[in-house]
Amino acid sequence: MKKQHRRHDIQFKVHAVRLANHPQILTQDVAAALEIHPFMLSRWKKEMRDGKLVMERPAKRLKAATLTEAEGRIRELERENAQRREENDLLKKLEPSGSRPKQKSSRSSRSTGGASK
Repeated sequence: MKKQHRRHDIQFKVHAVRLANHPQILTQDVAAALEIHPFMLSRWKKEMRDGKLVMERPAKRLKAATLTEAEGRIRELERENAQRREENDLLKKLEPSGSRPKQKSSRSSRSTGGASK
């Protein structure tokens, strides 16, 4: 009887290689856990090193939309920042120069006499 071969998708292979490349995990242990031959996993590792085993990332397809959203958000924040700066400048102009109340220091309430290290 002929042994049936399983086909593994690229996502499975990349996941297996990432596990096997972990410094504290042995390739043989990953292969045993995934029920594949260690030689096959070693071959996938070599294919990944050579650039033959590459998983397409869906993020690449979404990159343009995400970038457009980010650019829009940046423009919105820049507008808000400009508005806040204008408001801050106006408040500075309206406030008399010496009328700000001084903030009390937390050190002034401590006694400094007689304390030694």
